[in-house]
Formats: sequence, structure tokens, C-alpha cells
Amino acid sequence: MSLAGVTDPTHVAHRDNHTHRDVNGGWLRPAVFGAMDGLVSNLGLMTGVAGSAASSQTIVIAGLAGLAAGAFSMAAGEYTSVASQRELVQAELEIERRELRRSPRAEIKELAALYESRGVDPELAGKVAEQLHRDPEQALEIHAREELGVDPGDLPSPTVAAVSSFFSFAVGAVLPVLPYLFGITTLWPAVLCALLGLFVCGAVVSRVTARSWWFSGLRQLTLGAAAAAVTYGLGALFGVAVG
Repeated sequence: MSLAGVTDPTHVAHRDNHTHRDVNGGWLRPAVFGAMDGLVSNLGLMTGVAGSAASSQTIVIAGLAGLAAGAFSMAAGEYTSVASQRELVQAELEIERRELRRSPRAEIKELAALYESRGVDPELAGKVAEQLHRDPEQALEIHAREELGVDPGDLPSPTVAAVSSFFSFAVGAVLPVLPYLFGITTLWPAVLCALLGLFVCGAVVSRVTARSWWFSGLRQLTLGAAAAAVTYGLGALFGVAVG
């Protein structure tokens, strides 16, 4: 209990002890993983071309082409994927909306039974279900969350997904190309720039995981280096075979 104008220290402690990170990742997860995808794929493409003893001009053209193709591909794929998912959810919501209009008593019993299964007293569960069903839109939202695991008012946007994927991929993919754009004609500065970017991306990902920043950074750096080494070897092998 607290007096007027006095903050309850128990409430403050409860609030301070229950501050959580965004476990769903929000914008951070797709942005960082899009950048990682751009880094690894374009680094692999450029090292593969470099392994075939191609000129620096050919390598940078391959890198820019990989950036453009990958960014547009990511955007198109994300748009189609998110739009299809959204349309599926909207179709299911329409089915639920019809059921709420057609069989309201059955839907109330269904919701009450769900609360009972979670330990709520049967009489109280029935009253809560009745009250929630007084507002049709609220009832739809509750059933959607409980049965479909979605929030009707917070469906993902295909456009936002496409634009964010395009730019995050492009930012990652441009890093291996940057040294060449500044006049450097050897591969190693591009590799080092990309690996540094992978380490930073991995460290940022640790914000939405339980891993330490250095572990996440080193893990991503190692995977990117392995991909670059493999594609360089394949490029060298195919270059000899073709030559």
C-alpha cells in the first residue's frame, strides 16, 4: 500500500526487475541478418571470381552485380513471403469472424474451456469469456491470439519487409566492394573489410541472444571466412579446369 504522492518502493523494485529485452528481435534481427547475408554471399562471389585469377575490374563488376541481384532478390522474396503469410492470416481471421457471428455461444464455450485448461475456475472462466465477447472485435482479437498466435492489429507489412531487406542486404554486400571502389586492386583488403563487418554484425546479434558479443562476433567471422575460403578454392579449381 502507498500513500498519496509517495512511490511504493516494492512497485519500483518490481518494475526495475522486470525490464526485458525485445526477445522477438523487432527490426534488429531482420536488419542484421540481411546484412550478414549480403556480406557472406557477396564475399563468397568475389572470392570465387578472384580465385579464377580474374582481373580486379572483373571482381568489382561481379561484386556490384551480386549486390544488385541479391538486394532485389531479397526484396522480392521478402515481399512475396510476408504478403502470402499476411493473406493466409487474413483468410483465417475471416473464418474466425464468421464463426463468431454464426455460433457465438459455441465460441464463448470454447474460450471458457481454454481458460479452464489454464487453471481458471470454471465459473470465472465463463464470466470472463462472456464479457470479452461483448465486443465482437475484441473477441476476434482474443480468439486470434489464442488459436492462431497472431495479433490482428499487428500484422507484418510486405512493403516494410521488402525495403528493409533490400537496404540491409545492400549495406552488407557493399563492404567487400568498398576497397576496390577506393582504388585498391588486391583481394585481401576486401576480405578483411568483410570479415570485420561480419564480426560487428555477429556482436550486434548478441543483443537478442544469450551469447556474449565476442562469441557471436567470432562465430559469424569464422563462418564467413570458411565460406570465402571454399569459394576461393572452387574458383581456382574451375579457373584451371576452364583454362
